[in-house]
Amino acid sequence: MFDKVNAVINQIIRPKLKEHYGDIELVKVKEGVVEVKLLGACSGCPSAKFTLEDIVLHDLQKEIPEVKEVVLVTEVSQDLIDMAKKILNKEK
Repeated sequence: MFDKVNAVINQIIRPKLKEHYGDIELVKVKEGVVEVKLLGACSGCPSAKFTLEDIVLHDLQKEIPEVKEVVLVTEVSQDLIDMAKKILNKEK
């Protein structure tokens, strides 16, 4: 199901988000639960909950009825932590 979800994201959802300078990354699919990260302008946006429900979940369920839920993953990546450490260490 991961590949089917990824195809819907790439073909239908991502173009909609890019119109508003956002993006989306598929993290995991398990038992009908899709985990995603919102990127770009969508990351941390106050309307992220509505984006997930009104766009992501709606479009996924329209194309793949087995999708039950979409969960937003919000943890910071290790790459971002490492980059921040480098920047902070340079300023000392």
